[in-house]
Amino acid sequence: MVKLSVIVPFFNVQTYAPDTLRSLCANTREDFEFILVDDCSTDGTPELLDRAAHDLPSARVVRHARNSGLSTARNTGLNAVNGEYLTFLDGDDWLAPGYLPQLLARIEELRVDFVRADHVQCTGRVRTVQRVPHGRRGVVLDPRAAILPADRSTSVDYAYAWAGIYHRRLLDEGLLHFHDELRTAEDRPWIWRLHREARTFAVSGLLGVFYRRGITTSLTQIGDVRQLDFLRAFDLVLEETAHDKDAEALLPKAVRTYCAIISHQLGTIERFEPGVARALRSRSAAALRRMPPALVKDALNSMDYDRAAGLRRLRRRPGRRSVAPGVSA
Repeated sequence: MVKLSVIVPFFNVQTYAPDTLRSLCANTREDFEFILVDDCSTDGTPELLDRAAHDLPSARVVRHARNSGLSTARNTGLNAVNGEYLTFLDGDDWLAPGYLPQLLARIEELRVDFVRADHVQCTGRVRTVQRVPHGRRGVVLDPRAAILPADRSTSVDYAYAWAGIYHRRLLDEGLLHFHDELRTAEDRPWIWRLHREARTFAVSGLLGVFYRRGITTSLTQIGDVRQLDFLRAFDLVLEETAHDKDAEALLPKAVRTYCAIISHQLGTIERFEPGVARALRSRSAAALRRMPPALVKDALNSMDYDRAAGLRRLRRRPGRRSVAPGVSA
């Protein structure tokens, strides 16, 4: 029986994939399987994966006929898993030796639906430990309770799918698939759904995932139209949370987070292509007007003056038509 399935999407990461694959080889066990999803890479990544399929025990390569994005690649992996537990890794990140057996031991000891884990952020040569924003470690917790309070960073703000391990029952209950159409921020509606609908979780201080940040080919560093999918992602968070039995309590947190992300994106607007920058302003203004006015008012009142003033001006901005191909205003 397969105990753990590891889903790893790859797309044009030939520079980094060797480190990723070596780290998987340092985390093998007879009852582990590795689902390597090639999202139609056009560089040397497919050849690296072919070699890895021979060197890495229980590895399977699944190929997409066309590039479909991270959400769909992860879903492809989810549809192929056999394990009792599962986890994710991105094709340009890596694991410490022996990390996966330790992570598996944590969830088996605690007998929870999922475990969230800290990670190491790697920006060039700089290493920074990033902690799950929840103080209680190694105990069984209520996922819904960890969404709040609205005025602090909580577990739903730590949206990295690869920073954790998940019981298969969550997959069988339809809680682990991603929205195929999202090309960025796909983890946001995913983590909110997980915390709203799962029954138990825990937090572990185990360090072993190394996350590369600032890679020029990463979508988070590319200022094209795909970046605007964060708006669609948070629209989904608001829509799904609005139907929750505790919507009145949870929506203030969702609105505050949405407003903060809009402010952050506008603060780095110079990295966007000109047409996309205009669309970002227009679509962000429309998003602010769609949100419950009282909750937006509270969210802006909680911000510092400059950020709040910027969003208030944006919210008063008149609606405009589409300004970039594939982007509606």
